Amino acid sequence: MDRWYWRPTSLGGIELGDQNEFRHLLRALRMQRGLSQDAVGAAVHMSGSQIGHYETGRSVPPEPVADAIDALLGADGELTRTAKDARGEAVAPWLRPWRENEERAHLLRWFEHSLVPGLLQTEAYARAVIEAGPHTPDQIEEAVQIRMKRQAVTLERSDPVEMTAILGEAALRHGDPTIMKDQLEHLVDIGHRPNVRIRVVPFGAGLHAGLTGAFVIASMPNGTPVVYLDDLVEGKIGIRIREVRHAMIAWEDVCARALPCEASRNLMLRMIDEHEQQAKLAQEHAQR
Repeated sequence: MDRWYWRPTSLGGIELGDQNEFRHLLRALRMQRGLSQDAVGAAVHMSGSQIGHYETGRSVPPEPVADAIDALLGADGELTRTAKDARGEAVAPWLRPWRENEERAHLLRWFEHSLVPGLLQTEAYARAVIEAGPHTPDQIEEAVQIRMKRQAVTLERSDPVEMTAILGEAALRHGDPTIMKDQLEHLVDIGHRPNVRIRVVPFGAGLHAGLTGAFVIASMPNGTPVVYLDDLVEGKIGIRIREVRHAMIAWEDVCARALPCEASRNLMLRMIDEHEQQAKLAQEHAQR
């Protein structure tokens, strides 16, 4: 079995670290209060054997039950939180929509050779990219709004993800000059956040492994690496050891060729000036 970074349990996929945190906390709090499993079960209207199942990791309580046990044991929300984490990990990463993995990730390593990563796109840039595909106006608008929501959920959450994005220089040059100017200004601005690092692989770096396709490596709360491999239609989530290994090797290759953050920022600032000049020339030409 080559799904080496996911160890299924009797629950059909709850990762051991998350589930253990909940069940150990439940047992410890129950014993501190001097309550039997039957007493806890009676208080929340279930059998003591079901509480035993929670403590041995055979199942995780639904939210209302977790809330009731939390209140009974005076856990101040901690049991509710750990139960939620355990339930969240009950679905294997490759069975979730990618955006859910994105939202849960602690670390994102993202490479794009010719586009700005979706989480870093301005609304105008996102719309221009999506319009390039075979979509109706309604589909375009829906996709843009979903992309903007993804950004807010992932980058604006209380514990924002650590993100390193590496872009090919081509990503800085393709597009309407006015849109690109605003997009690059956004990249420079967001790149000053302590949790976001943006680097550029210049044309002079030559051929490298990243040119075969865009990809994202997400590190989940338990350390599990999950890989998203882009393609023409919708991409796929990597679940095999070779896919994860190849993505890691490709990441190391593009890292070795990318400019440092400050030099990348300086390149983007120069490109902002170029796009601004191109926009002015286009405007002057249109007015003639």
